Amino acid sequence: MIRVAFDIGGTFTDFVLHDDGDDGGGDQTHVLKIPSTPHDPGVAVMSGLERLLGQAGIGGGAIDSVLHATTVATNAVLERKGAATGLITTQGFRDVLIIGRQKRYETYDLYIDKPEPLVPRRHIAEVVERMDHDGGVVTPLDLASVDQAIDTLRAGGAETIAVALLHSYANPAHEQAIQARIRERAPELPVSLSSDVSPKFREYERTNTAVANAYVKPIVERYMVQLEAALKEQGYRHELFVMQSSGGLVTPAIAKAYPIRIIESGPAAGVLMGGIVGTAMGRDHVITFDMGGTTAKLGAVDGGTPAIMPTFEIGHVRYKKGSGLPVNIPAVELLEIGAGGGSIARADMGMIAVGPESAGADPGPVCYGQGGALPTITDANLVLGYINPDTFNGGAMTLDQDAAAQAIKKYIGEPLDLSVGDAAWGIHLVATMNMENALRVVSVERGRDPRRYAMVAFGGAGPMHAARLARAVGIPTVIVPLGAGVGSAVGLLQAAPRIDVSITRVMLLDGDAGAAIAEIYAELEARARLELDQLGGGQAPQWRRQGYMRYAGQGFEVQVDLPGGPIGDDFGAQAIAAFNEAYLQKHKFLDPEARIEAVDWSLAAILRNDRGHGSANLAFSRNAPDTTGGPPEIRDAWFPEAGGYVPTRIVERRALSQGMTISGPAIVEEPDSTIVILPGDTARISDVGHLIIEISPEAAP
Repeated sequence: MIRVAFDIGGTFTDFVLHDDGDDGGGDQTHVLKIPSTPHDPGVAVMSGLERLLGQAGIGGGAIDSVLHATTVATNAVLERKGAATGLITTQGFRDVLIIGRQKRYETYDLYIDKPEPLVPRRHIAEVVERMDHDGGVVTPLDLASVDQAIDTLRAGGAETIAVALLHSYANPAHEQAIQARIRERAPELPVSLSSDVSPKFREYERTNTAVANAYVKPIVERYMVQLEAALKEQGYRHELFVMQSSGGLVTPAIAKAYPIRIIESGPAAGVLMGGIVGTAMGRDHVITFDMGGTTAKLGAVDGGTPAIMPTFEIGHVRYKKGSGLPVNIPAVELLEIGAGGGSIARADMGMIAVGPESAGADPGPVCYGQGGALPTITDANLVLGYINPDTFNGGAMTLDQDAAAQAIKKYIGEPLDLSVGDAAWGIHLVATMNMENALRVVSVERGRDPRRYAMVAFGGAGPMHAARLARAVGIPTVIVPLGAGVGSAVGLLQAAPRIDVSITRVMLLDGDAGAAIAEIYAELEARARLELDQLGGGQAPQWRRQGYMRYAGQGFEVQVDLPGGPIGDDFGAQAIAAFNEAYLQKHKFLDPEARIEAVDWSLAAILRNDRGHGSANLAFSRNAPDTTGGPPEIRDAWFPEAGGYVPTRIVERRALSQGMTISGPAIVEEPDSTIVILPGDTARISDVGHLIIEISPEAAP
């Protein structure tokens, strides 16, 4: 069984090829990291696959499955490069996206801007219709107004249409009738119905989700079609699977129909990998830290399972709730900030500022020698001695340290009257502090005690900053897994096919609610099975139920894991008990007199992944260097704890064996990432090859 996984990032595209050795050849894993091609992501994909197959000595026809994570949908939204989108909504509700939630995400900032809608007001058309909250028809749909809306949007240049009507989550009939009319009058326009994409209440969130799906739909479909065609030309015979934001795999057909589900595709795979590694190391509570070339992502794994959110925001400002575009789809809990290796540093009002602007893959950091002129985090880490300029990315790139130093001097050192070393250290420290703020949001602000968690660090730049980040918040242990530089691609190998469906049905819970709940989950299961048929395989899925509940009168809900198995008459009582447990854990109190109200219901169908392989048991095919007979390598690196630049031991990770221990300061190098061990910390190699860094208790806050 040979599987290939690849993850397209903003700066690099990562590849992993795993052969489980069933043919007697032995378990082998090959990895590759090459620069992304933002103008056409498929160029890097096909080039990398060709090199990877050559490295493994096989042809495309030998591959049994191809797994993919992509930022195509995310980048289209963040960069506002999606398709021209039109929106059809109920008469009187044209300004839902513009009004939003009204609440200011920063109370005392007089200059904040609301999130810019993906569709301008002139491309929003109203139709005459009205449903009430329980799905009853108040005003029948006027087809003449529908025809006028279609004509108006076509004349305005719409390439795709979203339909979001009032209370369509309770009765989708009017949305479905509009879709049928569009197919008659404008069959070339793809349509996204809010009742299909997000059949949940709260008009702003549901409308924005439908609009975002429509906005990226033509781009994702075009990309998927081109990728599938290119793979077939190279001899790939089996179907491609795509990672969703929830951490499950789907077929390209489902991804093309609901591209909003893959909006956090790559980062979700990384969190999945972090959870697998943590479990293998006996750590069920894990903070994942993924720092690549463009962004840094922080996630959480509680009790061995990645935390899943029912909704999240795209492009939020300073981690403030309400500052981004809300999307009502299940997603692995993540906080993403503009702090990657390519994030640009600048002098701003007498201080160093870093990101969110990034040099990306083109032109990249100054040290790449591809035209970049502004200093980045990677340039700073190179000047600090953390990166070997001759062996970057496995020796595929040679970095220009002098050019990096000159850029830091020009744009940071001279304006702020700092030496090059101090300026580079300032860039590194500011970037780490930005990530520390995000880490506190993921941990402390969400009720997690960082002292009870381990950090799993990966991505090309993550292991360089991880120890200092963990030290700042009191995390006692950092785990740098095998294949850390391509962690998200490794996570894809463990992912399983998964379908998530949800619905809004508001009800007060009591001991007699079992029959009504059973009816809801029968409807959800029927919807899920329609998509499961597209995944193939014919195996019985594992079902997971969740409810979103609150005390009657409250404005927002808590997520509640509901029991599996048959739903009997006592299920209402079971749901109440599950709510009490979840509410107590989150808010530390209960109100025994209050009525409990359920709002949303969700169901996940997960298929078994018999061929999944986490990074805990991947046999990486790399020849260890010959380290016998020679003196240990020493390079000057910056550690302020030791007084600045100090001679630092450089260790080749491939030469380390089980049980070996390293004391900081030290730098551990491998082809796809670099690990910095701070003075006072110690690192050891686990029995499966992961690097475990124990943070010095004296250094912790």
